[in-house]
Amino acid sequence: MSLNVVIIGAVAAGPKAGCRIKRLLPDSSVTMLDRDTYISYGGCGIPFYVSGDVADLKGLTSTSFHMERNPAFFKGAKGMDVLVGTEAVAIDRAAKTVRAKDLATGQEKALPYDKLVIATGSRPFVPPIPGVELEGVVPVADLHHAEAIKNAVAQGQVGSAAVIGAGATGLEMAEALADLWGVEVHIFEMAPHILPGLGDAEMARMMECHLAEQEGMNLHLSAKVEAILGDDEGKVRAIKADGVEYEVEQVVLATGYRPNSGLAQEAGLELEANGGIRVNELMQTNDPDIYAGGDCVSLTNLITGKPIYIPAGSLANRMGRVIATNVCGGQATFPGAVGSFCIKLFGLSFARTGLNQAQAEQEGLNCVAPLVVQADRAHFHPDNKLMYLKLVVEKGTRRVLGLTALGENGDAVVGRVNAVAGLLPKGAVLEDISNLELAYSPPLGAAVDVLNAAANTCENMLAGKLRPMHPEEFSRRLAEGVGGNTVFLDMRAIDNAKPFLECLAPQWCHLPQETLTQHLDEVPRDKDVVLVCNSGVRSYEGQVMLDAAGIHNTYNLSGGVAAVKKWGEPILPVKDQEE
Repeated sequence: MSLNVVIIGAVAAGPKAGCRIKRLLPDSSVTMLDRDTYISYGGCGIPFYVSGDVADLKGLTSTSFHMERNPAFFKGAKGMDVLVGTEAVAIDRAAKTVRAKDLATGQEKALPYDKLVIATGSRPFVPPIPGVELEGVVPVADLHHAEAIKNAVAQGQVGSAAVIGAGATGLEMAEALADLWGVEVHIFEMAPHILPGLGDAEMARMMECHLAEQEGMNLHLSAKVEAILGDDEGKVRAIKADGVEYEVEQVVLATGYRPNSGLAQEAGLELEANGGIRVNELMQTNDPDIYAGGDCVSLTNLITGKPIYIPAGSLANRMGRVIATNVCGGQATFPGAVGSFCIKLFGLSFARTGLNQAQAEQEGLNCVAPLVVQADRAHFHPDNKLMYLKLVVEKGTRRVLGLTALGENGDAVVGRVNAVAGLLPKGAVLEDISNLELAYSPPLGAAVDVLNAAANTCENMLAGKLRPMHPEEFSRRLAEGVGGNTVFLDMRAIDNAKPFLECLAPQWCHLPQETLTQHLDEVPRDKDVVLVCNSGVRSYEGQVMLDAAGIHNTYNLSGGVAAVKKWGEPILPVKDQEE
C-alpha cells in the first residue's frame, strides 16, 4: 500500500508514529518536520542533564545503542525524511497540504499528504511578570534552554537562583542546581503546597519537610512573585516576592505548559476547553484524515470521564504507536488516562495515580483516604523503609479512585502505584486491592503488603471500626495542652513512651496495648482519647478492644508517631524521640 504521511513535530509522539508506520508499511512515504534542530529527545531528562547525571546532550538525543537521533539516522535506519529548522505554518485541509517554511532561508513549500499527524507538543506558560524578558530568565521547554542554564551555572555565573513554580519540573530543576552545583535556590509557588494538582496536600507537606532539610533549598509557598529585577546591563539581579527582594543571578520559569494547538485551531480542528486538540479513541481529530497525539491533545480522564490535559513523554509514545496503527488501516484505541505520576527528590520518592482525596471531593465523590504507614519490605529485613500510603475509595460503591505513596525506596513506591494504575481503568473496587496478589520475598516485599494493608484500613474505616485522626488535627490538639479536651494514650512499650510521658504528662498517658483489657478503668471517659503507637497498627487494635468494652470516645492517630515526624511537627524535640 502506497501512503503519503506528513508528521508535524519530531520530539516524542511524532517519531514514534513515523517509525511504526514505516515498519507496518515499508513502501509508505513519511516526512516529519520540526522547527527545532534538536529532535527526538528525552525532554523529561532536562533536569538530569543540568544536574550532571546525564553528562551531555547526546545522552538525551541518542538511542540506547548510542546512535544520535538526527535526520541522517531517521533516513538511514528508519527510511523517513526529516526536515529540521522547518515550521509548519498552515494546514490546507481541502487541498490536503501542509505549508512549510524553512526558518533559515524563509522559503516555503507545500507538502501533500494522504494522512496527517499533528504532534506539536506543548509550549511553556510564561507568566506576565515584569522582568521576564531579562537576560538570565529561562523557561524549561527545550534543549536550548537546558544548555543556557547549565552553561551559566558551570561557568560560575550563578551563586543563587530562583525557580518560579513548584511542580515536578521546578522541583527537579531546583534539586539539580542545589545538589550538584551548590547553588542557593529559592522556590516560589503561589499554591499553599508543592506539586499543586499532582500531590495530596498531606503527602506534599511531608515532601516539603524533606526539602527544607536540604542545604541550599528555600521554599516560599502561597507566594506572589511581583517582579524580576535587572541591573544596568539588562541581567537578572533579584526577584521580588511579597514585598521582599531576593538576590539571584538566574531565574527558572517552571510555571507549567499549555498545548501547542494553535496550528490545529487555525485549520478548523476542534479543541477542548483546556486548549488541547479534541481526539477520539482512535486519536483522530474531527477530520478523519488528521490524527493528533502527545502534549498537544486533550485526553479523557478514565476516572471522571472528563477532558484532562497531561503532558508526558510516556503517554506521547503510546499515543504515537496507536496513531501509526490506525494510519495504516488498523483499529487500535487509546481510551484515555488515569493520571499517573512519580518524582524523586533528594532520595525521597513520591508517586500518585488517579485522584487524590481533594480532587475526588471536588468531583462530588464521597470518599475515605486514611493515611497508612508500614514497612515496604519484611520488617525484619535490613533494607526495609517506611512507606506512606493514601488509598482513595468512594463510599457506597467502594470504587478505588486513586493512590498516593511516599517513601525512600523509590522502586517500592512506584511498584505499588503502578499496580493500582493498571486496575483503575478496569473499575477496581476495594476488594480488588485488599486481595491483590503481589510477588513476595523479604528483600522486596512483605507477607502482608503495605498496599493490601492500605485497602484493609479502608475496609475498617468504611465498616466504622476505625476512627482516624490525621497528623494535622493531632498537632492542633496537642498544642492545646492540659486545658484542652484531649488526652493522648501511648500504647507502645515503656521504652518508647517514657520520653513522651516525661515531657507531656498528664496530657500524655501510657497503657501498652497488650495490657489494655486489664486496665480499662484507667482510660479517660470525660475527654477525647487519641490512641498512639509507632505506625497506627497497635493503636487500631486498641481502638477495637475499647469499642468492644463500650468505650467509644477514641481516635486512632493515622500513621502513628512516624507520620507526625514526617509531617514536620515533632511531638518532642528531635533529640528526645526514638528513631
